Amino acid sequence: MVVCYKYIIAPVSLSMALLLVSCGDSKIAQCERLIKQVNEGTELLDKNKGAQVTTSLKLAKDLKEVSDKIRDLGLKDEKLQDHQKKFVNTFEILSQNIDKAAKALGSTKTAKASNQGRKTIQKARDDIDTALKNATDTAAKFDSSVGELNQYCTKP
Repeated sequence: MVVCYKYIIAPVSLSMALLLVSCGDSKIAQCERLIKQVNEGTELLDKNKGAQVTTSLKLAKDLKEVSDKIRDLGLKDEKLQDHQKKFVNTFEILSQNIDKAAKALGSTKTAKASNQGRKTIQKARDDIDTALKNATDTAAKFDSSVGELNQYCTKP
């Protein structure tokens, strides 16, 4: 009878060890990883508000990197994967629009005092307005996504 217990205890112990290891990437741990990356992007935006062209171009690049980091988190929870996709999309759109606005602003600095220069400045103004509108719309969706993520992550 003692021999049977040894063979039963070993598989049960192994199963429990595997269960504990698989629980290491819990919903909470995944939420924390996603929220950490989202906060990194938000901090970049807050730190660089109203920045000059070169700083804005770097911000666009940095936001793209944040987007890539969020994409590469390897989340397993399906709901978190949905949130992950939203944040990747958000930071990519923000990156593209900040890049577009920065480049448009940069083009105004080289415009000459001529009809062509005025056209360049007007086109830049239109591009900047479009980029800012797109960024504003994206920011509103971002705020909503953050609320949904917080709500999901605080549920047991």
